[in-house]
Amino acid sequence: MNIYLFLFLFITIFLILIPGRRASLVFAWIIMVFNLVVSSRIALNELISGVANDSLFNLRLFSSILNNIECDKLSAYFILIINFTVLTGFIYAMGYMKPYIKKKPVLWIKLHFLAIVLLHTSMLLVTLFRNGLSFLVVWELMTLSSFILVIFDYDAKGTIKIGINYLVQMHIGMLFILGGLVMSSLGCSSVSFNNLPDWFANNANWPVFMLFFIGFGLKAGFFLLHTWLPDAHPAAPSHVSGIMSGVMIKLGIYGILRVSTYLQNDLQSIGASVLILSAITGLFGVMMAILQHDIKKLLAYHSIENIGIIGMGIGLGIFGKATGNNFISAVGFAGALLHTLNHSLFKSLLFYSAGSVIQQIHTRIIERMGGLIKYMSFTSFAFLIGALAISGLPPFNGFISEFLIYSSLFKGLTGSGFYSIILCFISIVSLVLIGGLALLCFTKVYSIVFLGQARSVYEPKPEESSKGMRMAEVIAIVPIVLIGIFPVIAVNPILDIVNSSFFTGTVTSQLDIVSSLKSISAAVLIFSGIIGVLLLLRFLVFRNRTVTAGPTWGCGYTAVDSKQQYTATSFVQEYDALIKPVVKTGVSIIKFSDEEIFPEKHEFHTHSEDNIRLKFINRPTTFLVNLLRKAAVLQTGKLQHYVLYALLFLVLIFLLTYLKMI
Repeated sequence: MNIYLFLFLFITIFLILIPGRRASLVFAWIIMVFNLVVSSRIALNELISGVANDSLFNLRLFSSILNNIECDKLSAYFILIINFTVLTGFIYAMGYMKPYIKKKPVLWIKLHFLAIVLLHTSMLLVTLFRNGLSFLVVWELMTLSSFILVIFDYDAKGTIKIGINYLVQMHIGMLFILGGLVMSSLGCSSVSFNNLPDWFANNANWPVFMLFFIGFGLKAGFFLLHTWLPDAHPAAPSHVSGIMSGVMIKLGIYGILRVSTYLQNDLQSIGASVLILSAITGLFGVMMAILQHDIKKLLAYHSIENIGIIGMGIGLGIFGKATGNNFISAVGFAGALLHTLNHSLFKSLLFYSAGSVIQQIHTRIIERMGGLIKYMSFTSFAFLIGALAISGLPPFNGFISEFLIYSSLFKGLTGSGFYSIILCFISIVSLVLIGGLALLCFTKVYSIVFLGQARSVYEPKPEESSKGMRMAEVIAIVPIVLIGIFPVIAVNPILDIVNSSFFTGTVTSQLDIVSSLKSISAAVLIFSGIIGVLLLLRFLVFRNRTVTAGPTWGCGYTAVDSKQQYTATSFVQEYDALIKPVVKTGVSIIKFSDEEIFPEKHEFHTHSEDNIRLKFINRPTTFLVNLLRKAAVLQTGKLQHYVLYALLFLVLIFLLTYLKMI
């Protein structure tokens, strides 16, 4: 299998790096579409008929590859999510990258699109390989290709450092995954995920599960494992941020789900641990997001929040299996899987919309934005759809997946165990807080960025994004709305995946949740009909009247300018005061001298710090760097000193040998 993989990589690199920018982009498209078609056919065949192979691609090369992959319904589901988001990201990139093509070296642009193709390929293969060596090879390929994408703006301050930090943490995660694979394969002829059932049947499950959870959790961005994410997403181009947040970090979720399918004991403690950590992850992510002034860093922290929501569904699924309540388990896993899809849709949409704004006004700082709805009406509409969806409001898809998780939690409240009731109650409170804080955050973002007056002078005036970029946003909006209005079309297949992957038979009580979703769909259609009637009446009333536009009524006070509007900081000032014990915030010190009768221009800045990163990443890293600097005294640059070191080493070896210590 590895021979064919390396052959594919060689052909891909050769085709994309051939002379001519246009030819390279065309070949990148061809390879991406080929990957998409082949993998989607495999996935759809598995979901529909239960057979992954496809006679259409049963050529000698492809049959050899197909014989080495294992595609079940869980793999097929993630393949379709990956393909959809990478497709929208590639379409968006065609428009977003145009300004860079003139600024960046041609080879770097080609390498960028090569990295996207390799990232797509590696993500697909991660879901298909069970052999440990093959899995780790494509896992590393995914890390290296995404590293190249993160450092695209290599000449920007701090980008290389961010990329290296990401690369180091991903390799640490890979070592934990390797440890889990090796430990579970002791006494076996090969290292493979297929060894997990036998290992879990005969040993305690939680030690190996925790190794895998840390390794995959680093990729996903769970609390304490998240510190790379808020920097890497803003540093990358917006289409890369959409792909990374939309699907790449979900490969960590896929890994956790894959290992969870094999669990056989310690289910209650594992499920409770995942549920509690996920609730903390969700709360931490949204609490930090509210305080951010960088729009992409804000969205990155919301990725951590939504990973927490997905993790809560996984924890409920495992905990439900432990207590023998199939409804809690099935609906919990279904909520996790659906939110994985939903988050890939609305988060990529939000990153695309934010990228369109950044491309026009050349800043990511929310405090410098304002009034963009007047210039970018479609982008403001697309961002609003994404904001409503991520806040879990109907009639959009985020509401449906959170409804499933709520349903599982409320079912847990009716359980007989005190431990179960307390756990579910705490999780419900956490999910309520997450939803409320998310709504506060996106109310702030949308009102500051798109409403009011411009807080900076826009030169040149912003314009709507290109057609290709808008097309990518439209493609993402369609399923967001469809899942919100007709949730059964997504939930029924997902319940089949859950039953196939986590249970031996159908969970009959799931019919209750399907019935509830049909009621939601009916209510949404009725509500939409009422809105449609009201809009029609409004049209009929105003069709023969002259409508004029004028300034917004200022309640008798018309001296307001852009500086007297709410800023992103003042909007959440009360919230900031409430969470000071939890999140470290600060302001720059503004000093006025005694002689400054007429003060000159001064600037005021606020900032927030991630205490977890400061204590668990920055401090140990700083200590290690200082220690290495002290050791650097040995690097004198003089040849005779280095010869002396070699001589001393040989003497040491001789003495240890003589004393029979080695």
